[in-house]
Amino acid sequence: MAVLHRATPERLSAFSDGVLAVLITVLVLELRPPELPTFKAFLSLWPTWLSYAVSYLFIAIVWTNHHYLMRYATEATPRLLWFNFAHLFSMSLLLLSTAWMAVSRLAPQPVAFYAAVFFLVNATYICLTWELVHRRPVSEVPIDCAPDHALPIDHNLCLFGVAALVALKYPLAGLGICTCCLIVYLRPDPPGVRERPSQG
Repeated sequence: MAVLHRATPERLSAFSDGVLAVLITVLVLELRPPELPTFKAFLSLWPTWLSYAVSYLFIAIVWTNHHYLMRYATEATPRLLWFNFAHLFSMSLLLLSTAWMAVSRLAPQPVAFYAAVFFLVNATYICLTWELVHRRPVSEVPIDCAPDHALPIDHNLCLFGVAALVALKYPLAGLGICTCCLIVYLRPDPPGVRERPSQG
């Protein structure tokens, strides 16, 4: 029986896709209609809708970026597996933080915890980027990308930390910072990686 010399990353990607799919499904299932059949009752739940809308967008962006980042994976190394598990664990905390923030109607401490989860997700994503891109020789990185071979610095990581602190006093401002930071990730480029200019 032939045995592969290297563990391929396909199962890792499939498992990650499954976990994120479950998270986004559970997130949507947690939504509940208002008790009264009126638009006023519906609109009164705006903290809940806002919380879940931001979280849905966040999970969608994480999946897109993870899908894009995994194109750099050629082998499922033990370090990559554990970094990926850490990333998925941090994402699983999003359900708890979203529910707490929604139930509390955007109270300061739940929003601060929500921003801290964003910080943790971003930090583990940077670890994945370091493992898949920045530790590899230039010759093994796709030709259309130019990695900086140093620890990637993501300014959004600092902003998520600031958002957690700001939220303790101004929860809406903290949530606003988190939401604005998500715009940067709409284009799934790993931190510290830039496109090489096309030849000819």
